[in-house]
Amino acid sequence: MTVTLDLDSARQVLAAQPFSQLVGAEITAFGDGSATLEIPIRPELGQQFGYVHGGVLSYAADNALTYAAGTVLGANVLTGGFTITYLRPASGARLRAIASVTGATRRQAVCHCEIYAVDAHGDQVLCAVAQGTTRSVDRELDTGGRS
Repeated sequence: MTVTLDLDSARQVLAAQPFSQLVGAEITAFGDGSATLEIPIRPELGQQFGYVHGGVLSYAADNALTYAAGTVLGANVLTGGFTITYLRPASGARLRAIASVTGATRRQAVCHCEIYAVDAHGDQVLCAVAQGTTRSVDRELDTGGRS
């Protein structure tokens, strides 16, 4: 059975992910083949030069790609793999990962993601791009006890 998601239920699934809670991730847009994930930038997410750690950008790409795929494949999806290219260091107030489905079959989707660093004024700079595949799985979705 395919479980469909809307913005509120997608937010519940994200809230059930302990690592997403740790980084402070939130879904700000979800539907019609795309998803946007945002993360407040804070010192704990940095690396030795004061920029956001590349692992945080990779996390943002991974989750945004999978959520975008979930808009067409349903809730029971997992990342099959992705690649990321870092273009410039990320700093500012927030990270914004915008992902969209570029093609899909019944059980698989290929998605593209752009990751921006957003400053306090809302200006954004492209920091990384990613592409990945997501597959639907035959497994019950665990929302951590939330309905």
